[in-house]
Amino acid sequence: MLEDVAMHVHFVGVAGTGMASVAGLFRAAGHRVTGSDLVFLPPMGPALERWGVETMTGYEPAHLDPRPDLVVVGNVCRRDNPEAQAAIEGGLAYTSMCHALADHVLEGTSPLVVAGTHGKTTTTSLCAHLLQATGKDPGFLVGGLPKNFTTSFQLPKGHGARRLPIAGARRGTETGRLVPFVVEGDEYDTAFFEKTPKFWHYRPEVAIVTSIEHDHVDIYPDEAAYFAAFRGFIERIPPHGLIVAWCGDANVVTVVSESARAPIAWYAVEGDDYHGQPPHWLIAPAQGDGSGQSFDLYVGGSLAPRSALQLSGRHNLANAAAAIAAVCQGFGVSVQSALSALPRFEGVARRQDLVGTPRGVRVYDDFAHHPTAVRETLAGLRARHREGRLVAVYEPRSATACRALHQAAYLEAFDPATDVMLAPLGRDIPRSEALDLERLVSDLRGRGVRATLPGSLDAIVAALGGLVEPGDTVVLLSNGAFGGIARRLLDSLASDA
Repeated sequence: MLEDVAMHVHFVGVAGTGMASVAGLFRAAGHRVTGSDLVFLPPMGPALERWGVETMTGYEPAHLDPRPDLVVVGNVCRRDNPEAQAAIEGGLAYTSMCHALADHVLEGTSPLVVAGTHGKTTTTSLCAHLLQATGKDPGFLVGGLPKNFTTSFQLPKGHGARRLPIAGARRGTETGRLVPFVVEGDEYDTAFFEKTPKFWHYRPEVAIVTSIEHDHVDIYPDEAAYFAAFRGFIERIPPHGLIVAWCGDANVVTVVSESARAPIAWYAVEGDDYHGQPPHWLIAPAQGDGSGQSFDLYVGGSLAPRSALQLSGRHNLANAAAAIAAVCQGFGVSVQSALSALPRFEGVARRQDLVGTPRGVRVYDDFAHHPTAVRETLAGLRARHREGRLVAVYEPRSATACRALHQAAYLEAFDPATDVMLAPLGRDIPRSEALDLERLVSDLRGRGVRATLPGSLDAIVAALGGLVEPGDTVVLLSNGAFGGIARRLLDSLASDA
């Protein structure tokens, strides 16, 4: 066994959500951590400073002097990045974010990896909360900020600095697991020098699969390539592990059933099509109001005590079922303890995040961008707030959202809204491939939705100021910063009060 030793670890492209959180983990473990990026905007820029990460602006070979023990290259970096090039050509030890996490943090833990096209961040945060609340002292890495914690990461109790993986560290077995480490498992690629999905490398012992729907068209040109990434993930879960999977998704049922070597625990929400797989964990909605929703839970057909969730929407009930199943069946938490802790889960920043109520108007900020996520988010908020307008303000920004791939799907996605405002495309896409916003506006109007294409963000804020009234709900939807529109809208509405 190698002795634990602190390292100097340098991150190239440190200001992204995932990279910054891994840098924070290394700093919490006692390492010296430096990092470079082009800009250090909130929230990650100030967070890195709070965590004690030494930051450097720009990409320069000089940032590698003195020579770090390890260089972590983010997937934002291309092959011509001068700092990454200098590290590789200079013979420095280098790796990707996911390998840095796996080799230097996950070793000696039992990883619970949450995968899926939708719901990963909320479900990962739910798992971390339930394990923390029930005394399991987990580590975790979340691609967002869980409101029950002060950071997006946490080392498991007693986990300190180590230079290399501990040789021969014990792994979990079918009769007992080590301390849990919850990881949000992203299917995006690893780095320019290793084009494999990130979640293949997290050594999952327990896995959750929330959904599988073609996404990331810049990486996966077709559905077959995307599904293959998930097949590879499922195949990596050992026979003594556990797969918790949503049987309400036909793609999940097919991929998991055909690829699994580990036992499968199916979960669902009452009313789902189970696709031939009766759920072991079934949530039955009871009632909902402005404060959330209550539900009954059936475990193997037996009724457990009623519980509640602060979040809205069937998709969040499904996320809760997945998290309960994973921590109870995977790590021995009692069902009663999990259900008792669940109502205290406060959610995640930018997931149905109520950021203000100026002039009596509810303003939510949400990360949803894929049409399925948009639909579920809007449906959940419409169920929560049945009175007044529901105004969806949407920025198509991701490589998938900006393309015509889901032109038709967006029509149904916006059905729960009374009004829709569309921002310009966030990427430069060839016209022949791009989402046709003018056509989308016309088609939405044909379905009875009041849709507009105001143009600039200033025009959107101005239009909202003249539209909304007390009791209305505005939902800002984007997988990016959306030009700071949330703050601008809150200030504008407040100044008009």
